[in-house]
Amino acid sequence: MKLRTRIRQMKAWWWVLSGGVIVLALIGGGAWWFIAAQPTRAEATPATQTVAASLETMQQSVTVSGTLTPTVQEEVSFAASGNVTGVNVAAGTVVQAGDVLATVDTLTVDAELLAARATLASAAAKLADSEVASDTSTADLAQIAANEASVTTAQNGVDEALAAQAAVTLTAPVAGLITVVNVAVGEAVSGGSTTDGAAAGTAETGAGATTTASSAAFTIVGTDSWTVDFTVGETDAALIAADNQVELALDDGTEFFGTVSEVGLLPATSTGVAAYPVVVVVTGSTEGLYDGVAVTADIVYERRTDVLTVASAAVTSVDGASVVTVLDADGNEVSTPVTVGATIGDLTEITEGLAEGDEVVMASFTPGSGNTGTDRTGMMPPGDMPTGDFPAGQMPGGPDNG
Repeated sequence: MKLRTRIRQMKAWWWVLSGGVIVLALIGGGAWWFIAAQPTRAEATPATQTVAASLETMQQSVTVSGTLTPTVQEEVSFAASGNVTGVNVAAGTVVQAGDVLATVDTLTVDAELLAARATLASAAAKLADSEVASDTSTADLAQIAANEASVTTAQNGVDEALAAQAAVTLTAPVAGLITVVNVAVGEAVSGGSTTDGAAAGTAETGAGATTTASSAAFTIVGTDSWTVDFTVGETDAALIAADNQVELALDDGTEFFGTVSEVGLLPATSTGVAAYPVVVVVTGSTEGLYDGVAVTADIVYERRTDVLTVASAAVTSVDGASVVTVLDADGNEVSTPVTVGATIGDLTEITEGLAEGDEVVMASFTPGSGNTGTDRTGMMPPGDMPTGDFPAGQMPGGPDNG
């Protein structure tokens, strides 16, 4: 009985030992497969290439963002009162200066003109009578002067009535795109005044009149003249000046150009940061530009042409001095001290030590050729599986139940 118990205990220990060996073998084999299956990356190797010192245009700029705005934007209304008899345009219509936008009836203005002419005739008659009856006394001369003033006033009334009669036909004061139409046939309108939207606060009267956006009959936006308003910080404002060239771009990639027309002297402050206004006038073609679109601009405050440059990567520092390696006529590499100027982008200005066309050696690296290593077959190396037979009818993991 004791012998049988001892045998069972020995078999149990054998299974524990066998199971441990198998687990270790599996772990070791898996680790070998993982390491062997990893590709061996070929390391990058140093290499050199030569580049010629060349003359380039170097520029420095300030990058800002703003919104495109038409230079001309007018809110146009009738200068005469009456009922609208015709509207000749709709939103989206392109007009030229002088094109007829709309008309009103002439009943009111005709009546006003007749009344003004009657007043003028009466004033003229009184003046004539006073002149005939005058005995050159002080009183008579005073009456004549008063009658002359009445005639002048009456004549002004006639002139205004004639202008109002002409104003029954509303014409475009500028060329542009109709963006708003606020009148329809049959509506009653009253005379207004014309204000140029690009110069708020000014007013002018005439055949067409501009009022506020809320009451204007039409809004005309010029399509051939545009500006962009930007703000810059104090440091950038000190760099920018009128007539600086500007490279502009829309979000869709459209590129165009402009010039700085104004740099504000007085800053606005936002959260304690000074912001100076900058106005840019678009130059050249304005095709494809629209009111309110976002614009990115590079304001070029310095541009120099024919600047001798090399790739910045070719310039190294030796004991605090700038050095480049020049390839001489015999193909030898010669370390050459140089004096450098500005570095912009990947180019460095050379002010002394090189000439145009000099071949300069620049270090580079050849990337690894790819991944090399064992084929990922997923097979373990032979001999790593445990050897020997398991007892019949049993798998590792537990003692015999018999």
